Amino acid sequence: MKTYFPFTYKMMVPYLILVLITDIVIGYISYTMLIQSRTEMAETNIRTAMEQTRDNIQYQMDEITRMSDTLFGSLSFQRALQKKGEPLEIYLTMMDDIVPQIQAPLQLFGNNIRLILYTLNGDLNFVEGDNMSERIKESDYYILSFHEIKDTDWMRNITGNGLDNVWLQVDTDRELSNISHFRKLVSYSDYQTVIGYVRIAANLEDLLGNFAAYPVEEGITLRLIDQKTGANLYQRGPAGQESGQSASLRLTEQIPDSDYVIETLVPYSYLNKDAAALQQVIIMVCTVSFLVMAVIGFIVARLSGRKMKRIVTLVRSFQEGNFQKRIRFSGNDEFVQIAEAFNNMAANIQELINSVYVQGIQKKQAELEALQAQINPHFLYNTLSTISSLANLGETKKVTEMVRGLSKFYRLSLNQGQVYIPLEKELEQVGTYLDIQRVKYADAFTVQYDVEQDIMDAPVIKLILQPFVENIFKHAWFGDTIAIRITGIRLGDRIELKVIDNGIGMKPETVSRMLSHAGDSDGYGLKNVEERIKLRYGDEYGIHIASIYGGGTTVQILLPMDGASGQDDHGPEGSF
Repeated sequence: MKTYFPFTYKMMVPYLILVLITDIVIGYISYTMLIQSRTEMAETNIRTAMEQTRDNIQYQMDEITRMSDTLFGSLSFQRALQKKGEPLEIYLTMMDDIVPQIQAPLQLFGNNIRLILYTLNGDLNFVEGDNMSERIKESDYYILSFHEIKDTDWMRNITGNGLDNVWLQVDTDRELSNISHFRKLVSYSDYQTVIGYVRIAANLEDLLGNFAAYPVEEGITLRLIDQKTGANLYQRGPAGQESGQSASLRLTEQIPDSDYVIETLVPYSYLNKDAAALQQVIIMVCTVSFLVMAVIGFIVARLSGRKMKRIVTLVRSFQEGNFQKRIRFSGNDEFVQIAEAFNNMAANIQELINSVYVQGIQKKQAELEALQAQINPHFLYNTLSTISSLANLGETKKVTEMVRGLSKFYRLSLNQGQVYIPLEKELEQVGTYLDIQRVKYADAFTVQYDVEQDIMDAPVIKLILQPFVENIFKHAWFGDTIAIRITGIRLGDRIELKVIDNGIGMKPETVSRMLSHAGDSDGYGLKNVEERIKLRYGDEYGIHIASIYGGGTTVQILLPMDGASGQDDHGPEGSF
């Protein structure tokens, strides 16, 4: 005779194991996701800061370049640099034509810079500003003799390599964390004679901007690298970071139209600095959760009583329509037979429900695929017919344009086999169709788009606008021209699209006929769209046509805002 062991206690062991496993899995997933989220957030913040730094330095470098362009392109400035004569005459020339043009950009530029003019004209008066071996404290200008620098290594490098209109570090720039823009000035008389050089020096910290997003105390290093030479032009942060790059995340941002790259080295310790604290919190929460669930499970098991109560509970859930639950009892008593009978019955009913449900889905999918397949062959037939006519007339250019447009149209239609397409792409497809028609009708129609920007990314089933636009060309044309307007607005949780024309319009019976006969050649495209929308989203969505004979037609299309939520689980709609 078997020893009796209460059922409630038997269930406690697997219950506690399940709770423990669940807590461990949830804790691990939560910890992983939190760390990943924290890491991605930190990385995103730094990348955003780098983009702002890139924009800041690019803007200021462009401004400095425009300063040198202004001096290079000023005819009066060029003439003044070549002025010869008496000291008084030279002095007046400098006060009237040289100094004002040098001072003007210094007053407009936001940061402190040094503008240095190296002149080959010995008659000009030389102006020496502050000590160039010290940091830039305020904007200043210098007029110096070229002979003072012509024999320096850096000037020989510039003239020897034919460098002009370039950014580089010369003289004391590297020690002072400066960078200079160097520009050669030539005479307008022959564009060959060198009359001087312009050098505009700026501090890299001023050019790079705000460093609040690069906390040096957290081990983050910011550098400006010359990709061409590999030189490190500027560095802010730990100097020894290079030796530990395997423990750092390296982020780069290219400065457009230059050889310079902003590089940030972020230690993983900074990205994961909250890991230990998060781990302790999650372990504590999971432990408390397990203890609470264990107590609750014990109380429930004690109160559950007998097997019959369990069976009654499951039968009630079966009565409520939940056929997923099953009973598993050990032993050879009546409860085992009841459980087996219940399980078999539930499985049979579930199988029957699944069978009916799957058949319904398959039927719906088949209808959608059939409807979808009708659209493009119909359009293709019409377009190829037009291309054939144009080819017979010798309109080679128009044939080429229509074939190119047709290719783009079908590329958008294919959409990689996906049912849904952003509304923006759907409008692009309509635009492609209109480009094809524009070849045929020679710009005899106008199109206006008035679609709200916040619905451009809304997913819609493809090919819902083109059939209505095509219908305008087939039936609405009246007179020499026609105007088409496509609008889109958001109405709560819905999208309202409209296709409006000022054509001949339709009589009420014509509208009814086009919406009721899918096989009619004049309206199967419209009925096709109506059926696809209702099959996909439900009967509360669809199309409405308002038309006045002789006064134009308006087609209203109602779709859900979150169109992709209506997609079935059985996969994407068939492609063609």
